[in-house]
Parts: sequence; C-alpha cells; structure tokens
Amino acid sequence: MKASIVLWLVFVLASGGHVSAQVTSGKVVYERKTNLYKKFSEEAWVQDYVKEIDKIKVDVFELYFNDSQSVFHPQESDLKENFSWMTEKNTVYQDFNKRTRYTLKSLWGDQIPITDTLYRRSWKITDSKRTICGYSCRKAIWQPNDSTRIYAWYCDEIIASMGPESFYGLPGMILGLATEDGGVIYFAKSVDVIKPEATLFIPEKTKSKVYAPAELRTELERNYGKEKWGKAMIKNFFGYW
Repeated sequence: MKASIVLWLVFVLASGGHVSAQVTSGKVVYERKTNLYKKFSEEAWVQDYVKEIDKIKVDVFELYFNDSQSVFHPQESDLKENFSWMTEKNTVYQDFNKRTRYTLKSLWGDQIPITDTLYRRSWKITDSKRTICGYSCRKAIWQPNDSTRIYAWYCDEIIASMGPESFYGLPGMILGLATEDGGVIYFAKSVDVIKPEATLFIPEKTKSKVYAPAELRTELERNYGKEKWGKAMIKNFFGYW
C-alpha cells in the first residue's frame, strides 16, 4: 500500500503536480482552411475569378459532444463572407448508440437532409505526435483509395471517439484533420470541458424531403450529371467529409 502511494506521488511530481482527468463531454471549436485553387484544380476559371490573396477560405465550426452523441455545425456569424458558395457548411448529428448519422448537407444555400448509418473507416495509427490546444495528439492515416490519404490527430485524453464532420473511429477526439495535399485542413482552436444540453443533439424538424445518400446521388446525377460543372459539384458533394 505504501509503495503504491509513493509511486503515485512520484507520478504527480513528474507531471508537474497535475493529474488530468479524462474528458467525456464538451465543446470543440474548429477552424477549417480550404485552398480553393486545390479544391477546384480541374476548373480553369477559378484562378481567374479568385485572387491569390483570397485562395484560402476560412470557416469556423463547433462540435458539441457527450459520451454517445455529437453535433457538428457552422458557427454563427454576422460578418460578410466572400465566396461563401465555394465551400460547404454541413451540420452533422451522430448517435453512436444507434449507429446513425443525420446530415444537413449544404448545396447552393440550401440544407438537404440525409439520413444514414455511421460510416466506417480503417485507420492506421502512427507514432507521430503533435500538440493541439494543449493536448498531446497522435497521428493516424485513412486511405480511402490509392491516390488519397487523410491525416487525423487524435487526443486520448478526450475519450469520445468523435471529430469534425462525420469523422470518428479513433481512440479519442480528433482535434486535427487534413488532406495529404493540404487542400482542406481542420484544426481545433479551443476545447471547453462542459456538459452540453441534451436538446443540442436532437435535429430540428424540417419540411424538406429526407434522402438516403444513394437516392440523392441518383437524383443529382439525373439532373446535373451530364454537365462538366455538375460532375464536379457531385464529386465535391459526396466527398470524404
């Protein structure tokens, strides 16, 4: 018993006198940076339309979470936004007990409701680490195809296996997320340990039709799939996020 107490004191002193508790609920604010030149690399007109100084578009999102639910949505702002239509601002509700996801996908200023099961990803965890918002994070890699890799940095001190957009599945909260080419980057700007109201995790009722992903894709391809811009729009709409 005495030996155990001595070992505990040594640990406390070695960690600067602080023993951090594991976080099970809270709020994370993310900043997303999108390189519009890379996102629309196949569209020659973009570099003529968007100046070099404006090619990085910044959007801010909030993630509220508890031990079994999360909601990710754009942060409200009254500021005027340039090129608002060039990036998507989705709202994503995930229920990890029911294994369901409800998404309000942003398309031309409208929010299209989509219901689905949670999407599974096969992660490869590495030994690489970095600090985000004061939390030590480990790097993981998801490779959806031969030419694309997504990097995530997760913190196991925040034990909720969640993250921005529809991402989850690592041994802790994802505080950083990026495409390999740096075209889209999410990084947490703040983490607040709070207990969110239960009502936050209940989607607002909508009069719009609720789609399954395959059903919506079929409709978009039928209406816009013959146009080059339509194909690009559908590709972005059903991307990795």
